[in-house]
Amino acid sequence: MPDALVVSTDRPSYVVLLPVKPPARGKSRLGTLPDDRRRALAEAFALDTAAACLATPEVSAVLAVTDDAVLATDLQRAGCACIPDAGGGLNAALRLAAAEAARRWPTHQPVALLADLPALRPADLAAALAALVPGGPSYVADAEGTGTTMYTAPHDEFDPAFGSGSAHAHLASGALAVRGELATLRRDVDDVDDLRAALALGVGPATALAAADLS
Repeated sequence: MPDALVVSTDRPSYVVLLPVKPPARGKSRLGTLPDDRRRALAEAFALDTAAACLATPEVSAVLAVTDDAVLATDLQRAGCACIPDAGGGLNAALRLAAAEAARRWPTHQPVALLADLPALRPADLAAALAALVPGGPSYVADAEGTGTTMYTAPHDEFDPAFGSGSAHAHLASGALAVRGELATLRRDVDDVDDLRAALALGVGPATALAAADLS
């Protein structure tokens, strides 16, 4: 099966907004693991998520938002643009990134994506983008159906509502739920059980290395 959908040359273009907590503070629910392992996994998740986005034909750019200088350097080496997080939480970081994306890539629609999707395959992201209804907000619910892993809208309608119960919040705001299995796009990782589920789907090389000796 190919890694990406075949699309026409006039396909829409998107810029992925990737908010990444500094690994020292991220993935606290992996706290049953040693701190150095948790930090390594958090960084690996972000790198593998970014790599899958950059390998998706419809994605023209990835703009990461992080205050971690080392991780920002690694993401830039991978091909991402980076800006610092001004604080205020996840949704504030995404609005900041969307404003910067509108300045840099005014014709590309912003797509907010969680940075803890280590199993993400370009084919699933491409399928989700191909299923969007033009002209309004859409979202992808997580595997449990309560959270959100992806949110997108035109620049003038971009208003993410990530957090507890975000799938319902996005639906209530008028966003459309993207249908389809999209297993690797829905599989975010918050705890060790989620990590095992992602490993079963097949993760990117950075996560595979960081999780090599986990049972």
